[in-house]
Amino acid sequence: MPEALAANARIRYARIAGFIYLLLIVLFMSGQFAISHVVGEENFADDVQHIVAGERLYRVALSLQMLASVLTVLLAYALYATLRSVNEDLARMAMYWRLGEAFIGGAAAMIDFATLNLYADPKYLELLGADKLQAVIGLARSVGFASFNITTTFFSVGSTLFFYLFLASRCIPRVLSALGVFASIVVLFTSLGNLVLPAHADVIQFGWAPIFVAEIGTGLWLWVRGVKTSPDSGP
Repeated sequence: MPEALAANARIRYARIAGFIYLLLIVLFMSGQFAISHVVGEENFADDVQHIVAGERLYRVALSLQMLASVLTVLLAYALYATLRSVNEDLARMAMYWRLGEAFIGGAAAMIDFATLNLYADPKYLELLGADKLQAVIGLARSVGFASFNITTTFFSVGSTLFFYLFLASRCIPRVLSALGVFASIVVLFTSLGNLVLPAHADVIQFGWAPIFVAEIGTGLWLWVRGVKTSPDSGP
């Protein structure tokens, strides 16, 4: 009976994790799409006008991304609860890295909201003038860019460990877990590449593609199928 209860709990947590995997992707991508729709790719003066006009949508977009950081805490625990029977120490370490991702992501959201206020509140333009305001906003955006890539560095380590545990235990198809390990490592190099070579960020961003495939596939599998309740040997 205790074994059956534990197995049912693992399946339940796995399905929760799968649902949150998918929800996080929807929240993050919706936020990114909305922000790109508001800001566009024009000069500073036009950006200010667009952001002021679309301030509410911009705030909704930032709130969606902040909510993604909040839900990452729940995802981290759900994955830990699913995989702690494989190797509790590694599962706990992976959870800590994902929690670090969530906390830094929350701090990055505060920076983004502050940057939005610089754009939208006319008192800053009156106080600083256009040139100084543009410089301050540029600095704030640089801090936001660095914060995002530090956040994803924490994500990559935690994700690598969780997918390694899936791979070692064969709780899910090995092709998914192996892709997850590979994709998470690619994210690590993508994040570090953005920090070291920010001028090439547009090209480096293609490194995100594998993790989207891995997380969508894993999320769907966990949500629909759960995990094997009697995994093979742990690491």
